[in-house]
Parts: sequence; C-alpha cells; structure tokens
Amino acid sequence: MGTQQRFRTSVVIDRRGRTIVTIPFDPDEVWGVKPRHPVRGSIAGCSMRGNIEKHDDGPSITLGPTWTRLPLRDGSEVEVVLEPEGPQRSDLAPDVAAALDEAPDAAAFFDSLAQFYRRAWLRWINSTKRKPEQRAVRIAEMVRSLQDGRKERP
Repeated sequence: MGTQQRFRTSVVIDRRGRTIVTIPFDPDEVWGVKPRHPVRGSIAGCSMRGNIEKHDDGPSITLGPTWTRLPLRDGSEVEVVLEPEGPQRSDLAPDVAAALDEAPDAAAFFDSLAQFYRRAWLRWINSTKRKPEQRAVRIAEMVRSLQDGRKERP
C-alpha cells in the first residue's frame, strides 16, 4: 500500500473553466476508507492541493479556473502525482491509533479533517512530555470532541 500514486489521465475543462481530473483508482482501497481524501501533488507539473471527491462516475478532483498556470485544453492528457496530505492513520502513535480504532465515528471525523486540524490535535497530545499521565486524558478528550463533531479543542 504505497502512499504516492502516479498516473496519466485526460482532464475535462467545464463551462465554468474548472479543471476536472479523473482519478483512475479507488482512493479508499489505496489509502483507506475516508469520507474525503485531502491530497497534494502535481498535475501537469503544477503543484496542487485539493480533495478527491466521490461521484457516481468515479472519483475526481475539481480545481478552480485560477489554479492552473498552464493553458490546459479539454481532453489534454496530463501526468498526475498525488499523495495523502497531512498525518494519516498509519502515521499515528499506537495509543492514538488504538483510541480511534475503538471509536469509528471519531476516527472517520478525524480522517475527514484538514491536515491543520489533525496536526493540531496531535501536537496537543504530544505536548504532554513533562506530564505523561496527561497523554491518555488528552487522547480521550480528543476522541470525545471528534465524536461531537468538533474540529479543534474548545
């Protein structure tokens, strides 16, 4: 299960000037099941950050008209390199991963968060070096907050 995916695909330029990049693999199979997949990488050599969206005709990324510095045409074939953005479940400390495994609703919400929020939670938990007994307390508080749909600490 590699993290980086490289492929060639044709882009669609819609009537609003957005670039739609079809994803030729199932991101849930490659990177784990998540409500959305924040990714970073490049399309036709241009750096990008975005979300893979699930549609009836398959997954894709939609980028606004100001995204590209290259004049892509509808149907242009491009080289795409993508990888998940931010900390992934496989990157988590065993105690944090175990707590999320025991609370699938909190885990799904954690996975859907932008990397900023995921990193903030992990920084807060990891800042207990001087008081290690607080680590478990903070992990439990994170899980409760995520279950309540809160992106960050109150």
